[in-house]
Amino acid sequence: MNRLVNKLLGRHINAWQLAGFVLANLLGMAIVLIAVQFFSDIKPLMTAGDSFMRPGQLVVTKRMNAMSSASAAFTPSEIDHLRQQPFVKALGIYTPAQFEVYATIGGGDLPMKFSTDMFFESVPDDFLDVSAEQWEYDPDSHLVPIILPRTYLNLYNFGFASSQGLPTITESVIQSIHIDLRLTGSRDVLLKTGRVVAFSRKLNTILVPQEFMDDMNQRLSPEREPEPARLIIRTDNPADERIVAYLNQHGYDTETDDADASRAASLMRLITSAVLVVGLVISILAFYVLLLSIFLLLQKHTEKIDNLLLMGYSPSMVARPFYLLTIVLNLLVLLGALVIVIVTRAWYLPLFGELYRQFEPSAFVPTLVVGVVIFLLVSALNFFAIRRKVRTIWHMHE
Repeated sequence: MNRLVNKLLGRHINAWQLAGFVLANLLGMAIVLIAVQFFSDIKPLMTAGDSFMRPGQLVVTKRMNAMSSASAAFTPSEIDHLRQQPFVKALGIYTPAQFEVYATIGGGDLPMKFSTDMFFESVPDDFLDVSAEQWEYDPDSHLVPIILPRTYLNLYNFGFASSQGLPTITESVIQSIHIDLRLTGSRDVLLKTGRVVAFSRKLNTILVPQEFMDDMNQRLSPEREPEPARLIIRTDNPADERIVAYLNQHGYDTETDDADASRAASLMRLITSAVLVVGLVISILAFYVLLLSIFLLLQKHTEKIDNLLLMGYSPSMVARPFYLLTIVLNLLVLLGALVIVIVTRAWYLPLFGELYRQFEPSAFVPTLVVGVVIFLLVSALNFFAIRRKVRTIWHMHE
């Protein structure tokens, strides 16, 4: 019986209409899934600490001049006022060391040995622009992790070393060297061993973990309160005119300019969102094309459906061939779209790897889930539309 129903209802199916639906919906779903997967893959480029596209961090200092006698440190009220501004998403404080730092560097792979006074600062870990695996402070250990500005190494290699006829030094060499530290405060003197674990592109200071800084300040100079002279803020758009107006009004300057990275990241989000919207629009239009094709097909078979219902077939039995037709078509669209996503992803992932050495592609599961959800949603809508049309014909005899 089911074969007879399928044969009767399978006539007059317009293959070109169905092919048009498949192609249109395939295009729409492929665009949607590519946009979802692309955004997932590019997210590390925009959010990773050491990514060149991570926007939104500005280092703020007070503007100093020869005629000014004001302190360079920020007061708690000034920090709170800046934190409350609408363009500030997060605010961190540069904590200065309240003790003297004397370092002895050299020996081993380093072709020289010298001693010098230096300084330490710390910032909250959320504001670091590097991913350091060994960036942890152990109070029971003498080892102190350090992050140096990349510009320091460049100044030595391309300035001092070249002019003095000294060999250049790589990052790996610097990271293999231990630095003997003598920390002198008003209450105590401690000996530590420093080790460079990473190089920062944006933070122009010698950084140690925040926990280490707080501990040493309390142990070595507990009577001195750190007075931060630099703040770091995170904002969605460093090019926001409100930031410039606020800084000028209060006599502040910025040490870094992330406007270009912010514009690049914003443009990438805009393009991805636009592609996603276009894909959704095409999918919705393709869905309506399918509904229209099904309604036309049902309209052509109205008399046959009516006869089958009068012969005793239930509405669900009559509608079953149309259910199967739409499920098969939607499944073909889903599988085809996933294949297109895989091929497209294989093309752009190597490009991301060239832009960002630490790039790791995201999982394919979210895209697969989105595709399955769209498939189930479209199939369910098709199911209810077909069911309603068949029942409408059935109720004509009531």
